[in-house]
Amino acid sequence: QVQLVESGGGLVQPGGSLRLSCTASGRFFSIYDMGWYRQTPGTQRELVAAITSDGSTNSADSVKGRFTISRDSAKNTVYLQMNSLKPEDTAIYYCKAQIRRSIATIRRDDYWGQGTQVLVSS
Repeated sequence: QVQLVESGGGLVQPGGSLRLSCTASGRFFSIYDMGWYRQTPGTQRELVAAITSDGSTNSADSVKGRFTISRDSAKNTVYLQMNSLKPEDTAIYYCKAQIRRSIATIRRDDYWGQGTQVLVSS
């Protein structure tokens, strides 16, 4: 199966920084897009930033200039560097990967990490 393992969440003061990591493991053929999403109670899960296999990136307006997404394809890992954190960044952050399981099909499926808590508070 496919597993996404996240790390790097925690408690940080406003203005501080965190770096989230997410690594995919298991049996699969290829990883395509990867991204980070976040969700708070009563809200829809929203895209924070995404990156394609070619390195193209997209991010939410609310995090532009503060967050940077990157990936190491050789390690099947995506990162989210979060700087100048604000209380409104507090959320559960989820890693997502679009994965092709086998060469026998063109089908791509989305896989999600378990979520990691980011709490920005003084």
